[in-house]
Amino acid sequence: MKKMLSFALAGVMALSLMACSAQNGGDSSENPSSPSSSQPGGETQNVDAPEAVTITSLNANKEPAELEVPYDPQRIAILDMASLDILDALGVGDRVVGTADTSLDYLQDYINDGIANLGTIKEADLEAVMACEPDVIFIGGRLAASYDALSEIAPVVYLATDTELGVVESVRQNAATIASMFGLEAKVEGLMADFDARIQALADAAQGHTAIVGLVTSGGFNVLGVDGRCSMISREIGFENIGIDAEIDTATHGNEATFEFIVEKDPDYMFVLDRDAAIQTEGAQLAQEIVENELVMDTRVYQDGHIVYLAHPAVWYTAEGGITALDIMLQDLESAVLE
Repeated sequence: MKKMLSFALAGVMALSLMACSAQNGGDSSENPSSPSSSQPGGETQNVDAPEAVTITSLNANKEPAELEVPYDPQRIAILDMASLDILDALGVGDRVVGTADTSLDYLQDYINDGIANLGTIKEADLEAVMACEPDVIFIGGRLAASYDALSEIAPVVYLATDTELGVVESVRQNAATIASMFGLEAKVEGLMADFDARIQALADAAQGHTAIVGLVTSGGFNVLGVDGRCSMISREIGFENIGIDAEIDTATHGNEATFEFIVEKDPDYMFVLDRDAAIQTEGAQLAQEIVENELVMDTRVYQDGHIVYLAHPAVWYTAEGGITALDIMLQDLESAVLE
């Protein structure tokens, strides 16, 4: 079956390669329409560089595994916004020949006619990926089920944030992994330089305070724990998440809760992620319209002005794990907690 898939994908490549080559300028070594420079500071590629390197990434079972990838890949397919964020920060964004669609403002330079549309971060267009003839493909957790099919095209780098490790350290390790593919390891610490101090300043402000972290979707309110989205608020910054006894597993979209639950818990702070805004659900109510009802408006957290609507929900929901994303997420918290 796997061999048949290989033949089928090869046939798609033969039919589509000319179109992809034309779309990308016909030159596999550069993409002039992309926004970043592949050799920061005018550095010259080392002629003694290896042809391949071995990194640790996740496999189709979401388990760490060794993976051989080309060193200094020239053609990159992106189906994960956190990885695109890191590649952009490292200055190798000009290698991107195809990417998933995104609404993130700071990555819009990669959404243009010179870079192929590969689908979404949840559903890859395998024919489009094949047509771009990538040296390497980056995916996130939403495409884990497509890992084997994509691996028929090129090595698949699958990186994720680890809530046990923490978002900041996950970003640091993932950036180091990606940087090692280009010989840019020395750049990572500079890019991560101020994050620890910013986390500490927030942690000092959070000390001794309780919080409920929630996600608003489809008119309802779900409680998030410390095992998934927004876990940085509790794990690294240190707000005591008093909503985690709502149930056990809250990693995906949280557990549905009533607004009476908020009244009962009486938190010092409440952090709200608007999922509908993050995924641009047409006609959806704003989170503030849903949360600020008569029950909640009688609570101390509302009256103290401590309900925090995360200002960049699409970043929190679709790009957690990127360097620029981490900066934006921290800004959202700093503007609410430190000012």
